[in-house]
Amino acid sequence: MNRRSVDQHAAAVAELLRPLLELPTESVPLRAALGRFLPTDVVSPIDLPNFQNSQMDGYAVESAAIQSVPVTLPVAGVIAAGLTDLPALPRGGALKIMTGAPIPAGADCIVPVEDTTAADGMVTVLRSRRTGEFVRNAGSDVQKGRPLVTAGTLLGARHVAALAAAGLTEVAVRRRPRVAVITTGTELVAAGTPLLPGQIYDSNGTALASSFEANGADVVRVAHSDDDTAAMTALLDECAATADVIVTSGGVSMGDFEVVKETLLPLGGHFGPVAMQPGGPQGLSVYNGVPVLSFPGNPVSTLVSFEVFARRPIRAISGLPALPRQTRTLTADISSVPGKRQFVRGKFTENGIEPMRGTGSHLVAGLAWADALISVPAEHTVVPAGVDVEILVL
Repeated sequence: MNRRSVDQHAAAVAELLRPLLELPTESVPLRAALGRFLPTDVVSPIDLPNFQNSQMDGYAVESAAIQSVPVTLPVAGVIAAGLTDLPALPRGGALKIMTGAPIPAGADCIVPVEDTTAADGMVTVLRSRRTGEFVRNAGSDVQKGRPLVTAGTLLGARHVAALAAAGLTEVAVRRRPRVAVITTGTELVAAGTPLLPGQIYDSNGTALASSFEANGADVVRVAHSDDDTAAMTALLDECAATADVIVTSGGVSMGDFEVVKETLLPLGGHFGPVAMQPGGPQGLSVYNGVPVLSFPGNPVSTLVSFEVFARRPIRAISGLPALPRQTRTLTADISSVPGKRQFVRGKFTENGIEPMRGTGSHLVAGLAWADALISVPAEHTVVPAGVDVEILVL
């Protein structure tokens, strides 16, 4: 059986998922928009600020009245922020004004309170001001009809704040990819259930759901199938009705109870080895029009498969930024199997990255201690300490 390289299989996964790069938009409340991808510009429905207002606590005056200072003016009233019944400025007078309050008719500048003295209903202006000083003009932040947040933005708190300031209550964002996870194996039982001899807890469902959610997907279903093709088919039917992507773990190797392969191979699925360790057995299918990624069932193999094959394309679909390629200096030698790309668990140190002991694909607790996967090319059997190696940060 022909063995794909890691790069060949990664390209096949990316191609299978490529149509999902054009997911439609959906409107979400602003409180739910954080971290979402904006596919089109959002234009402001109003000027920001929406009215001319004061930049300072002080006095609204006519600049022509304060060109010769000091000058004492009568204070005709107080304008607080939020005042809607606005008095006009009496000629030759002043109105006390708070920051953010609207500028009254007749006033063209603000004298900050620190440039004045006040007593007995009068204010003495100690420094002259020009027309427009300390006045925020309507639209000086953004004008009505102009872009408020631009297409391609991953919405952060500052963007949501701008949308809220313009009075918007919801925003159209790219819909997140909907992922269904199916774990397989009669030996798996749910956490919280007493284990019988030969049984193990199902960690893959939680691991895959968490991995996809952490990279921008909505996980719409986490289910489990035993080693029965009829049960597997029923689950695939249910998941295909709601999901954009189905991900399975287990049932893809060369054993007698490979339920995923037995179900999907007759429907045109591709199953075969990839030249990597861990995570060699892989499968790609389409079920009722929905792409299916099939990973091996050993817990470490499942998580490594996600990191190597699914993380980048699912982030692209979600609109999240691409992960940068990273390298670290290896602090100890690594011996590798020839002909397979190895993904060795590693831990960061002050001097680089240290390979961890234990390579078994069942060592899920050991993976929890790792910071990254060290990628060892298939043509290398030894990588000496001191060499810069490519890593996948976990």
